[in-house]
Amino acid sequence: MNRQEQLVFCKKCTRRKMDFKQGLICEISNEKADFIDNCLNFNLDTSVKESLDTETPLEHAEAIAQIPESAIESLRTEQNLSKGIIAGTVTGIIGALLWGTITVLTNFQIGYMAIAIGAAVGYSFRYFGKGIDQIYGILGAFTAIISCVLGNFFSIIGFIANNEGLSYIDTLVAFDYSLLGAIMSETFNPMDLLFYGIAAYEGYKFSFRSFTEADLASLK
Repeated sequence: MNRQEQLVFCKKCTRRKMDFKQGLICEISNEKADFIDNCLNFNLDTSVKESLDTETPLEHAEAIAQIPESAIESLRTEQNLSKGIIAGTVTGIIGALLWGTITVLTNFQIGYMAIAIGAAVGYSFRYFGKGIDQIYGILGAFTAIISCVLGNFFSIIGFIANNEGLSYIDTLVAFDYSLLGAIMSETFNPMDLLFYGIAAYEGYKFSFRSFTEADLASLK
């Protein structure tokens, strides 16, 4: 943490005091804050609770570091990994179908669709899974990547169906899946890696339960 990030907590701590030379310092150490992630001496000043941010989610690692262990255990009982997986998977499939449909209709692969899918998958994991453990982020990232690959696959199926005058279902059934790897490689664009990477990052980041300053204050 830098000085400004530390001051966010110091300004809401009952152990703060003003020094005309150093600025806001800790009354215990008589020094400026030097903690990295979590101040063990932090004690919330309830008189400033009204000014706490109730809208902006904090970074997951930053938020978790400030939650007491007793509250962490309570939050874990609210997690539901199976719901998160189901919701993320369904969202990913819908996103992949939309990606395939838009690509076929426009005859152009829109890489930004991968970013939208990553965010959608992540938020689905977050809303239904309420997860705080690392596994939620990992699965969110994995699901986002698989959904993007599936979107490209659906695009290929759509183009083949249109060229051969077949229905999409018939094309899915008749497709020679032994050629899938070669076809995917042929249609691969190096820029895909960038969009897949962003999708994985969003799938990871947004899969965790979010906490605002006000949320953290209520847990302490």
